[in-house]
Amino acid sequence: MKSKAWKEKAARLIFTGASSTAILIVLLIFLFLFKEALPFIKDPGISKLFDTSWRPVSFQGESYGIIPLITGSFLVTVLATVIAVPFGVIGAVYISEVSRKYEREFLKPFIELLAGIPSVVIGFFGLIVLAPFIKAVFGLQSGLTALTGALLLALMAIPTIISISEDAINSVPSTFKEASYAVGASRLQTIWKVTVPASISGITAAVMLGMGRVIGETMAVLMVTGNAAIVTLSPFESVRTMTATIAAEMGEVPFGSEHYRALFWVGIVLLIITFGLNMIAQKVFSKYGGRQ
Repeated sequence: MKSKAWKEKAARLIFTGASSTAILIVLLIFLFLFKEALPFIKDPGISKLFDTSWRPVSFQGESYGIIPLITGSFLVTVLATVIAVPFGVIGAVYISEVSRKYEREFLKPFIELLAGIPSVVIGFFGLIVLAPFIKAVFGLQSGLTALTGALLLALMAIPTIISISEDAINSVPSTFKEASYAVGASRLQTIWKVTVPASISGITAAVMLGMGRVIGETMAVLMVTGNAAIVTLSPFESVRTMTATIAAEMGEVPFGSEHYRALFWVGIVLLIITFGLNMIAQKVFSKYGGRQ
């Protein structure tokens, strides 16, 4: 009995230490970001972050407004989510509930392969193929637009949404479906009024993870969105995202400069947005999770 109690105590300490380490790492990341960013508040001032232009290097006066970067990230993320969610959820429903065995055996590996393609390869495809196509179809001066970036990001998010949504749909008890068929519901009615609502928390998790992939993506948007730091909500204009800005400029910025501090504020805003999405996901889980 003493040996068993000792093992349980050791396991508890290991699990507690592992979870505490994860929390500690997150806190250290926050501390590091704020440590490097806080001097910007004193000089040139936090109000500079609310300008509508991002010109960190200029002979006429630098500007560190992150509003264009936020709107660019918002536009690309919303467009990609609107495109990816219907395809992802419908694809998961088809694979789980409609497809035949040989179709499932073909589609599952293909989706997993798509999820494993490096983002730089997808960005290269967008630059060479998709951007000229968007330019020709919509008669634009350039195909490097928010829409091009959103389409690529949707392509990257769809495999994540399909895989996790399919697992959630497969976890619905078969008794739910049997009860639906017993009262005379058709196959489609059972899918959309019983199976999908019963797996809504898992589908929501899939969507949130897909959005996390979209928000955190760097290379694809850096290559195909045009990198124009302007305030716009038009999908046919070039934009610049927060992740692309950090990736493009952090490697060459002088250490400790105002530009350096401003980039850390961009990272803080991005981290806050990510935490906000996680909180929204938790709210949704608490609302729907208990209904399954």
